[in-house]
Amino acid sequence: MCGIKSQQVVLAAVAAAAGMVLCSCSPMQSRTAADQATRQLDIKVKPFGETSDGQQVRLYTLRNVNGLSAEIMTYGAIVVTLKTPDRKGKMDDIVLGYDNLADYVKNSPYFGAIVGRYGNRIGQGKFTLDGVEYKLAVNNGENHLHGGLKGFDKVVWSDEPVWKANAVGVKLSYVSKDGEEGYPGNLNATVTYLLTNANELRIEYQATTDKATPVNLTHHGYFNLTGAQRDILDHALALNADKFTPVDKGLIPTGELVAVKGTPMDFTRPTPIGARIGNEFEQLKFGGGYDHNWVLNKGGRGMITAARLYEPTTGRLMEVRTTEPGIQFYSGNFLDGTITGKGVVVYKHRWGLCLETQHYPDSPNKPNFPSTILRPGEKYETTTIYRFSTK
Repeated sequence: MCGIKSQQVVLAAVAAAAGMVLCSCSPMQSRTAADQATRQLDIKVKPFGETSDGQQVRLYTLRNVNGLSAEIMTYGAIVVTLKTPDRKGKMDDIVLGYDNLADYVKNSPYFGAIVGRYGNRIGQGKFTLDGVEYKLAVNNGENHLHGGLKGFDKVVWSDEPVWKANAVGVKLSYVSKDGEEGYPGNLNATVTYLLTNANELRIEYQATTDKATPVNLTHHGYFNLTGAQRDILDHALALNADKFTPVDKGLIPTGELVAVKGTPMDFTRPTPIGARIGNEFEQLKFGGGYDHNWVLNKGGRGMITAARLYEPTTGRLMEVRTTEPGIQFYSGNFLDGTITGKGVVVYKHRWGLCLETQHYPDSPNKPNFPSTILRPGEKYETTTIYRFSTK
């Protein structure tokens, strides 16, 4: 971790107060334009409470040269705030969440968290791998959801700040032990959040294991580009997907890949989310709205644009790019006004939406889906970028 001397002094002082140890680096000598840009990048870290078992939680504040900022805490690797400008330059927080740690611990529908070891659902909470059946924690009807009763969203991650030429961030690490929530193998997972000068929140995932295991990590941010002033039904969404994976009543994929054309699932062109969400369509009834995986139009293993989300009154535009083969669009169907979030805002029905880049749900039980199995000697690596602009 090397940065400008003044940045290091400020960060080291704050980090020391939080009980962190930072490396010391020599100041860079050149005064190029790139150096000037780097000098404006900023990281601050402070205590954010502690868990019931006494683990200290820290909150990182990242800021880029354009004034965009993100707050990320070590509990659940959660993005607590994400502030971006509207077309007039007014900054608003565009993600749902809470003002304090206690509320996240007490009652959170995965607000802003990293979910795993397997994001999304695994049918009946079990799968067979290399001839052995594994039974997972069941926490969603008869199914396993987002890693189980205590998934990655409910643990405290180890942390270290990250400085780059045009980005600042935090690297978060967690060791999920063999048998945790029923999964085989010791999994070493790292998630690095980077806030870049290109107005991107970049999320880099890596993992290794000592025993074959399914892995499917994703970010469960709830976005509202109005700054949570109203519901998300007027947001226009475009998905780079000609097919989706239909589900049964329990929201487990049937194994089919079905064309979206001619259905309310067609977002190949920008469409207001509320335009067809109430249509008489079986898949919408099963989910109470949109809560499905779309099959991205990928020609290979590289990164593609998966989604674009536009809010017309503020002019905010969010582009989602990913190396993953799928994206889960969830329209906040289970938000019902019982949660009071940041700034004493009541999160009513469909007050936020999720765009979770991922492998398909229930892949361990669907041989025709892209594999999510990680084996010893292999490295799980995937990247997702949320890019912000206005028009």
